[in-house]
Amino acid sequence: MPGRIEDYALIGDLQTAALVGTDGSIDWLCVPRFDSASVFGALLGDHENGMWRLAPTAGAGGSGGCARRAYRGDTLVLDTVWETPTGSVKVTDFMPQRDKAPDVVRIVEGLTGEVAMRSELALRFDYGSVVPWVRRTDHHRVAIAGPDSVWLRTDPPLHTYGRDMRTFSDFTVAAGDTIAFVLTWHPSHEKRPRRVDPYQALQQSLDDWEQWSAQFRYDGPWRDAVLRSLITLKALTYAPSGGIAAAATTSLPEEIGGVRNWDYRFCWLRDAALTLNALISCGFLDEARAWRDWLLRAVAGNPADLQIMYGIAGERRLPEYEVPWLSGYEGSAPVRVGNAAAGQLQLDVYGEVLDSLFLARDRGLKDEVHVWNLQRALMEFLETKWREPDEGLWEVRGPRRHFVHSKVMAWVAADRAVRTVEASPKLRGDVGRWRSMRAQVHAEVCEKGYDAERNTFTQYYGSKELDAATLLIPQVGFLPSSDRRVHGTVEAVRRELDNGGFVRRYSPDSGGVDGLPGSEGAFLACSFWLADALHGTGRTDEATELFEKLLGLRNDVGLLSEEWDPVAGRLLGNFPQAFSHIGLVNTALTLSGRQKGRC
Repeated sequence: MPGRIEDYALIGDLQTAALVGTDGSIDWLCVPRFDSASVFGALLGDHENGMWRLAPTAGAGGSGGCARRAYRGDTLVLDTVWETPTGSVKVTDFMPQRDKAPDVVRIVEGLTGEVAMRSELALRFDYGSVVPWVRRTDHHRVAIAGPDSVWLRTDPPLHTYGRDMRTFSDFTVAAGDTIAFVLTWHPSHEKRPRRVDPYQALQQSLDDWEQWSAQFRYDGPWRDAVLRSLITLKALTYAPSGGIAAAATTSLPEEIGGVRNWDYRFCWLRDAALTLNALISCGFLDEARAWRDWLLRAVAGNPADLQIMYGIAGERRLPEYEVPWLSGYEGSAPVRVGNAAAGQLQLDVYGEVLDSLFLARDRGLKDEVHVWNLQRALMEFLETKWREPDEGLWEVRGPRRHFVHSKVMAWVAADRAVRTVEASPKLRGDVGRWRSMRAQVHAEVCEKGYDAERNTFTQYYGSKELDAATLLIPQVGFLPSSDRRVHGTVEAVRRELDNGGFVRRYSPDSGGVDGLPGSEGAFLACSFWLADALHGTGRTDEATELFEKLLGLRNDVGLLSEEWDPVAGRLLGNFPQAFSHIGLVNTALTLSGRQKGRC
């Protein structure tokens, strides 16, 4: 059985990522990209769906966890230490930034005494459905099925044997001994992959990450938490394109045993402004520029065809289907691959795109003529569409509605277009028409999206339900934090959407706004938004207290998923979740006085 979500740590090579459990088992790895099929899929089923456990033999058949683990310095190199009755041992896991093929390197080092170790490898291609043919060649074990091959090598060579369609290595390490394993995926029709020196690769990986982290510019009280979140965002980056995956996983549930299980291995446009803000504010201009360029390539074309999400290289087709042979995380089925929400109408993304490009220009990233032409085209389309209902920020799979957040972001689009022309006389546009649209949207939202009796903005026009996304109203500049309607909304959300001291996305009794049965946990990004809103309304002590509570939800290596179950006291949803880590960074910057929102 897989571990708890919080039991996993992330390693990656900036093109894909693996999850390593406290028991030494890699239970999730998709190759060669984040959105490829898995070769280790035990996370969404059991060990027969693929895993690689490397740990002391005494715990090889059980759930014995490590004594401690941590990332080495400001890197993505993971050290895991076991203490046994006969001695102690360390396993170092990492994925070097690749030359061509993805590699997983695991180095075993004896610390004290002698420790009996076991490597147990079960390779299962195509999301755990295909058992490969395994053969031995020149100190390698080679597994092949269809287009995939995986090569396993040890240094020094170890005796390996097969049993129950798995590959085992039993060995003993004494203090000072080191034994390295290198696992490489490679297209099966090509010649054998290049051999990797595991020890050189370790030093190079440490150097690469330390060099990158040295650009970090933040001297506030939450330095380590902020940098770890930024390292996580970097790890979720698909380096060839600059796109950032929302998470490394698919189908980790929002409710254990529930059906809200989605594939998050894609790039959402609405992450753009927050991601850019976080990266630029902390000194990472190259990543911000790459993300902006990915955004421009992805959205190029007819504005009517703008999607809310794209593949990590900008792909538009993300067909959704179920994988019935996987039982789901702790029985949470179905397991889904792809995401049908890519075809939804979500008007807020137009505001997110224009806001992110406005921010990039404001922060000094060089602009291009075609960038402004794209923004003008998006505005011309939005002018004809903003009055329509849509599926909204939370990607409802029920009827379209006039969501307040969507309208607010339409206002943001018009506002940023106007302000861009006002600040850049060389850029031309119909400012008068955009000013008129901005005023119309503002008036309509304040009339139809506001409940005067309760002094709060609602989820959609005519609704009594609440939506945590309305906490963003002051952050995007729609109303100032001092406005009584903002104060009322903050209080209403805090009171009615409370979930164990954190925040739900929307009202639990909303009748299934997403069209699906069941419930979910507290949404971590929304909880960070509440901290921002509390700070903006003058309650910085309360904001800081909430922020510290949110930091306490991170696992032992500083990672967050999408949601938190306050009853069971465990993480829920896909992991690690970029949106949660973006929220952490931006709230830390806000509370440290480093930024004042997105307006």
